[in-house]
Amino acid sequence: MGVEIRPATINGENHSESVNIGAPVVLGLQPFALVDHIAKVDWSLLSQIPGERGGSFPVAVEELKHILNELNAHILPSTDNESLLKTIAGGSVANTIRGLAAGFGISSGIIGACGEDEEGKLFMSNMGLSKVDLSRLRLKNGTTAQCVCLVDEVGNRTMRPCLSGSVKVQADELKREDFKGSKWLVLRYAILNVEVIKAAIKIAKEEGLFVSLDLASFEMVRKFKSPLIELLESGNIDLCFANEDEATELLRDEEKADPDAALEYLAKHCKWAVVTLAQNGCIAKHEKEFVRVPAIGEAKVTDATGAGDLFASGFLYGLVRGLPLEECCWVGSCSGGSVIRSLGGEVTPENWQWMYKQMKTNGLQLPEPSKSSVVT
Repeated sequence: MGVEIRPATINGENHSESVNIGAPVVLGLQPFALVDHIAKVDWSLLSQIPGERGGSFPVAVEELKHILNELNAHILPSTDNESLLKTIAGGSVANTIRGLAAGFGISSGIIGACGEDEEGKLFMSNMGLSKVDLSRLRLKNGTTAQCVCLVDEVGNRTMRPCLSGSVKVQADELKREDFKGSKWLVLRYAILNVEVIKAAIKIAKEEGLFVSLDLASFEMVRKFKSPLIELLESGNIDLCFANEDEATELLRDEEKADPDAALEYLAKHCKWAVVTLAQNGCIAKHEKEFVRVPAIGEAKVTDATGAGDLFASGFLYGLVRGLPLEECCWVGSCSGGSVIRSLGGEVTPENWQWMYKQMKTNGLQLPEPSKSSVVT
């Protein structure tokens, strides 16, 4: 498998030159570039696929093809003129990085690999249009990973990524130059990526970056807890995000296993710890400071895909801007609420405007590019 260690290009142009001069403030490591296929489906399809509803766990190529072939027979009709099936750049880290760049104006880049195929071109084009720095994206001969995101009638999502045979960045391909000058490294836990995650953390710490880790899914925590605990207790994770299911799973064998107990555990090992609670907002801790923040805005859940990823975008924006812990949570609540209003993990222009309105209403610091665009 050949490797092109060169800046990714779009239409033959070096994209990094058109986006950022100097290192991005925030880097996301997503070893596999990923393309999401998102559709609202009926319950009968969800009962046919392996794994538990609501989780995220890898499937084989044959299982991916089966799910895609079955989609048309199970897609629910749209009530708001939205596309019945969306295919966009995806992956948790990509969603967070894209949100930071597109919605918050924070210079952001991604480290990973994509194939020189149609999915790879789509990933690069989508991320590039959102002003993400692609100069650390490796181009390789092979296929780009894909994921089916199945959304039920009430907006809950079940994700089945297919990484088999797809190109990825390996641990020994990471370069110190990838990290130099940046401030944050964003990671998502995945057992297939443990070695490259460890290698990235080592370089990041040597270069003085803060490290953020998302716990990925309750299935991933349950099946591969030991390597996760090792990462969390290494002292190298500065910020950890977990949703309530992941938080409960993390302490399943303990006497007390609930979000509050999980937050206390995470805060022992990380500078910042956050547990999101869906419609109940979030709880967070930084050193001795504890905050509980409600969800923002009216409930309109079309699709929960990317809710935690975009919450992380807002929270990281707050940290980069030096906001207090509570305000970081409020911004995260605004951005997390923006993405659930439409299908997929990418925020629409209309929903960015919704978020800016919520931020303004709640007295939060608006991103510089958006101050003039907020409708009063």
